[in-house]
Amino acid sequence: MKILPLNFYLNKDVIDVGQKLLGKYLFTKIDGVLTGGMITETESYKGIEDKACHAYMGKKTNRNETMFEVGGVAYVYLCYGMHSLLNVVTNQKEVPEAVLIRAIEPIVGLDEMLKRRNKLKVERTLTSGPGSLSKALGITKKINGKSFESKNIWIEDREVEISEKDIICSKRVGIDYAEEYVNKPWRFRIKNSKWTSVAK
Repeated sequence: MKILPLNFYLNKDVIDVGQKLLGKYLFTKIDGVLTGGMITETESYKGIEDKACHAYMGKKTNRNETMFEVGGVAYVYLCYGMHSLLNVVTNQKEVPEAVLIRAIEPIVGLDEMLKRRNKLKVERTLTSGPGSLSKALGITKKINGKSFESKNIWIEDREVEISEKDIICSKRVGIDYAEEYVNKPWRFRIKNSKWTSVAK
């Protein structure tokens, strides 16, 4: 087990981090129960310049203030008031960039994930889509601000290499308001993985 070092998250290129997180392993330990799997899909949000980003133009709010922390902490926010979405904060303090984790291949704690998602069998929808992923892993706003070296949430490097040719780059989801940033190819999926969310 090799937990990703915090300097991984200090990378000043959030697009690069979004791709390098593919093939890494995300784990949670909630109420003593371990769940997790391999990250298969991400989206990068490029801070102050990105019209799809919560921190566009450097606007800091109670909701997004975690994005302004130094890279290596979890930014969890509620979408539509009910779905907890997990983001990996990157870059330096006061540079509000983050990568949304959209899907994993479930590996550990499958019974617990099924219970949390009220499902009977392990298949794509168990952990694809950022809301489903968070529910399966027990991620709530309580994780917001926690380090990815904490006892509750961490990311491991298990030396799975995803080459550039095996990454699908496409536009991000649900950001129709983002004007010239709508079509930025900043959503990343592992090609041929059956564990990513379905392309729109």
